[in-house]
Amino acid sequence: MLSLYTNIAALAAQSAAARAQAMLSTSMTRLATGFRINSAMDDAAGLQIATRLRAQASGMQVAMRNTQNSTSMLQTAEGAFGEVTSMLMRMKDLATQAADASSNQQDRDAMQGEYDALGAELYNIMRNTSFGGSKLLGNGNAGTGTLSAAMVFQIGASGSETMGFDVSGKMATLNTALQSLSAHFAATAAAGNEISSNGGANGMIDLLADAINQVAGVRSALGAAGSRLDHVNNNLGNMVTNTRIAIGRIMDVDYAAESANMTSAQMLLQASTAMIRQSQGMAKLILSLLQP
Repeated sequence: MLSLYTNIAALAAQSAAARAQAMLSTSMTRLATGFRINSAMDDAAGLQIATRLRAQASGMQVAMRNTQNSTSMLQTAEGAFGEVTSMLMRMKDLATQAADASSNQQDRDAMQGEYDALGAELYNIMRNTSFGGSKLLGNGNAGTGTLSAAMVFQIGASGSETMGFDVSGKMATLNTALQSLSAHFAATAAAGNEISSNGGANGMIDLLADAINQVAGVRSALGAAGSRLDHVNNNLGNMVTNTRIAIGRIMDVDYAAESANMTSAQMLLQASTAMIRQSQGMAKLILSLLQP
């Protein structure tokens, strides 16, 4: 039908051109940003899933940093206890030597001097070893170290993903044992006579052996917790990697496919524009019918 008022061909061509322009704009936006989804209108369900996965991945990355920081804290404490073990072994050697009849009083007095120095340093290590500005070990007088209370490590992106660690009982027992080993294990040192006699030295041997075993027990617990945190960190790394891959599959644009879509949209837009020009010739046909 030929009509002066309604150019059906022109309207159809304009509609096609508008659709082609929208397709071209979408393809160019995706290729410019690298994302298939740039607004909720592109894929509402996909955006919701990707947002949830992003929040999970972000939380797991923070949890990975938590496990690394917690591992460092436990390693600091374990290193301090390694030094404590060495000192206790030396103190036990001194007590064993002083308990022998071959040592005279001058020998025992010299050994007592070294024993007192080791006791004072034990107190210093137990009181002042810290991590991030917080005391770690505490001692019998203070008892305020981080290890003196139960701890909870956040090892995941949800509130339920936690790891408990408690050596407070072992620490309390150890601090009590260390106090009984030396008068110099205190803020204000008293005169020490633990190994100044054969009998006294003999009595300290088993006490020192027990303290060494208690330190070993705490170190064992620290090592087990550190090992678990290491495995947690590895598993979190695996989950973060695969979660980010899943986000990429949802959000990232396929450049090969989208480039083809853009080329198709450009060709359709050019064809639609050409047809709009052609449709304008329909009015000339009408005028030719009115000519005499």
